[in-house]
Amino acid sequence: MSHAPHLTARPGGPLRGTVRAPGDKSMSHRSLILGAMASGVTEIEGLLEGEDVLATARAAEAFGARVERVGDGRWRVTGKGGLRTPAGVIDCGNAGTGVRLLMGAAAGYAISATFDGDASLRSRPMGRVTDHLTRMGATFAWSGKPGLLPAVLTGGALSAIDHVQTVASAQVKSAILLAGLNATGVTSVTEPEKSRDHTERMLRAFGATVDVEAAGEGWVIRLQGGQPLTGTTVAVPGDPSSAAFPLAAGLIVPGSEVTVEGVMLNPLRTGLFDTWIQMGADLTLTNRRVAGGEDVGDITARHSRLKGVVVPEARAASMIDEYPILAATAAFAEGVTVMRGVGEMRVKESDRIRLMVDGLRACGVAVDEEPDGFLVTGGPVPGGATVHTAHDHRIAMSHLVLGLAAAAPVTVDEPDMIATSFPGFEAMMRGLGGDLT
Repeated sequence: MSHAPHLTARPGGPLRGTVRAPGDKSMSHRSLILGAMASGVTEIEGLLEGEDVLATARAAEAFGARVERVGDGRWRVTGKGGLRTPAGVIDCGNAGTGVRLLMGAAAGYAISATFDGDASLRSRPMGRVTDHLTRMGATFAWSGKPGLLPAVLTGGALSAIDHVQTVASAQVKSAILLAGLNATGVTSVTEPEKSRDHTERMLRAFGATVDVEAAGEGWVIRLQGGQPLTGTTVAVPGDPSSAAFPLAAGLIVPGSEVTVEGVMLNPLRTGLFDTWIQMGADLTLTNRRVAGGEDVGDITARHSRLKGVVVPEARAASMIDEYPILAATAAFAEGVTVMRGVGEMRVKESDRIRLMVDGLRACGVAVDEEPDGFLVTGGPVPGGATVHTAHDHRIAMSHLVLGLAAAAPVTVDEPDMIATSFPGFEAMMRGLGGDLT
């Protein structure tokens, strides 16, 4: 963490080296929450120790579990077979995944809990989850505008629902399934387009039965209520969303060769890598294996001549968090990269479409903005700008990577927020040869 108001990336020599991706953020949140809901001890290896996940760890403890850090990335959660009413407010900080999944988990118990977060989280829509939890029988009292934090949840006595997703969202699906664990009946979620399936996989690891049936291009997930969870061992693989940043730098900085070890290769998370290959990226996958129930491998990125592509809209669910860094690499590609069907980006930690458009334009890149996407025309990138990040870690890291290959330095504000998801980002990039000051 820089503890400075600005951080600047300067163009320099090639980036070279081998690094390990930090633990996957999605799995880190889920391992702590399921560990708190379960009976007995859950041992977690490779937990991401970023601010978002640490907020979820504090929440798990507030709900009655014993949560201990026993080593670097090693945590132990001792659950009591359910969640208890917390003594104070559950402050989820900036963690959208954390708060939405915690709401789903807590809704199934006859408890009351107040959820809150920072200014950014208070501006993000909760109704996409709370509306469905209300259908199941939970109630929410809003302190301000309905659908925005802070909110008081009263749970218990839930009934199962059959939910059909209109937008692929692992957060919505997961919240409903977590609530369904303690609902009467069989809860089902139908996804016309598949979203990441970490919750389903992890529920099975904790002893639950989850049925998944193919349905067209998607699937139907069913979960019988009343199933107990038992503590287990969770090995968290490297986060592909975080691995994307050093790999992107390897692709766009001339002469570079960067390897990231231990990256999760769940096919519902690899859309960015598929897109880069489509663009002509020199990506090599080695040492493929299974860890923690997930496919894992080592990825090497070498400097490449990229070309613009039309990203299939159906790919959005598998890479929604990676569009900012895709846009940064597209700035160096020959031709136009078209990214549509990604309106979800506007309700993340920030309006990521707007911020990427503004930041890239400030760096001299031609960008066309649309309501649900944007088009980036690549070429030489002048750089030389100070980019406003709206306290969004992915916007900051994407522009810093861009600055390593631009003609002039690129500066971002509020760099401390990078620790939200990638606490070792600066040190890692410097270790590869990147000039960040």
